[in-house]
Amino acid sequence: MSGFPRGRTAIVGAAVLGIDSRPGFSAMELLAKASLAAIADAGLTPADIDGVFSTLSEDPFSAMSVPEYLGIRPKMVETTRTGGSAFQIQAMWAALALDAGLCDAVLICYGSNQRSGAGGLVRSGGTPFPYEAPYKPRNPTTAYALAAQRHMHQYGTTREQLAEVAVAARKWANLNPDAFMKGDLSIDDVLGARMVSDPLTVRDCCLVTDGAAAVVMTRADRARDLPQKPAYLLGAANATWHRNISALADLTVTAATEAAPRAYAQAGVAPADIDVVELYDAFTINTILFLEDLGFCPKGEGGRFVADGAIAPGGRLPVNTNGGGLSCAHPGMYGLFTMVEAVTQLRGLAGERQVSGAKLALSHGNGGVLSSQAVTIFGTDEVL
Repeated sequence: MSGFPRGRTAIVGAAVLGIDSRPGFSAMELLAKASLAAIADAGLTPADIDGVFSTLSEDPFSAMSVPEYLGIRPKMVETTRTGGSAFQIQAMWAALALDAGLCDAVLICYGSNQRSGAGGLVRSGGTPFPYEAPYKPRNPTTAYALAAQRHMHQYGTTREQLAEVAVAARKWANLNPDAFMKGDLSIDDVLGARMVSDPLTVRDCCLVTDGAAAVVMTRADRARDLPQKPAYLLGAANATWHRNISALADLTVTAATEAAPRAYAQAGVAPADIDVVELYDAFTINTILFLEDLGFCPKGEGGRFVADGAIAPGGRLPVNTNGGGLSCAHPGMYGLFTMVEAVTQLRGLAGERQVSGAKLALSHGNGGVLSSQAVTIFGTDEVL
């Protein structure tokens, strides 16, 4: 039996901002604005926060600089460096710390001015790997293209099926006033776009935007007295198999296959119970791989599963309802945005993109090149 504190902690505040990528704000300023908005959303003040779990891409000391900037003196700090999966991992640690009484209110926050501050230039960092560096891969895109090519070869997945993912994401984004990219997008548009790394065109690749996101977590007994509808954390798990793509044993299978069963077991639910799925879709192949690895369809069936608008508005499974990293936002690390969207759906506040009757939401994070996988499952009080 899992020792995870199922439903004993909850997200009570959430915010995103800065996706419009207007020049002039630093990553820290964007993070601070989102953090203060999330704290206010929770009906709290910065003085109520005694745990700060923060990430800034360019600041290895953000565990100290973020609390200083916000004027908070926390009992606990944390700054997991697993890329886009860091925030789901931080939510897991926050739940454990809150349940143990080590702190009372945890802020999880991230900010980036990747687009306006760097002119759209993206670099994939990390220690050079001698078996990859000589070939000068354009990572992360090259690594994901390898996974896409392998999935196509092994399971017959088509470029049209990859394009379905991008088209579905755009349809959701068109319902989201905060999404960075809107407008019509067809399968032919995706296939005919500029090739970046075969088989991935520019429309198969995530956006490069600014943006910040933040959530506030506290214990369930306190959450019920705060103004917003709590999103209870029912299960959380992560797994890491590699850093570089050449070390992944099977390019079509990720560590989500290990993390997801643990998260489901903690939550006491199955994939079929999930109402809303928020995945880290840095590339179209991600959504296909993760739908398989999270148990929504058998391995190799992801391409066929997403066909014919199945994950678009009105389809059989609502996936990436804010538009995802492909059409809503991708400021370097996207994982916290999946969490905010899951909370927004469970609160019933998603406007035109609201999934009716959503009670269970899965928020997933992916770090590196399919490297670190983390899964969190949230629910309303109806599923406690």
